[in-house]
Amino acid sequence: MRVMVLVKATEDSEAGILPTTDLLEAMGKFNEDLVNAGIMQAGEGLKPSRYGTRIAFDGANRTVSDGPFAATSELVAGFWLWEVKNMAEAVAWVKRCPNPMPGPSEIEIRPLYEMADFGDVMTPELIEQEAWLREKTVDR
Repeated sequence: MRVMVLVKATEDSEAGILPTTDLLEAMGKFNEDLVNAGIMQAGEGLKPSRYGTRIAFDGANRTVSDGPFAATSELVAGFWLWEVKNMAEAVAWVKRCPNPMPGPSEIEIRPLYEMADFGDVMTPELIEQEAWLREKTVDR
């Protein structure tokens, strides 16, 4: 089971306050443990939303909005992509994570869709296309 583990933004992360050396060392050790366990596939921190851009879709129309974006608690400050046995394993790993922010913080775990989740709508052509895309993008 693949999951996206989302570190939620805080006022500090949105203000661009960088982590301390101690936190970077603790996160580095945690990431090493994830890699050594064969769980971590990717992980990165994100710059504050003031550096971001959103594109809203409405039919054929596109509206571009530059950050910063409101509702800090709904923003993401970083992520991991993990391969775990189940949600319980993901929760157990997140509980081991150092607090990713200087104060109160939150991490959200979301399962990724797998091709089997789409059932009959996956035609042989779509399955072939997905396999090609994965081959071209994995380990880049």
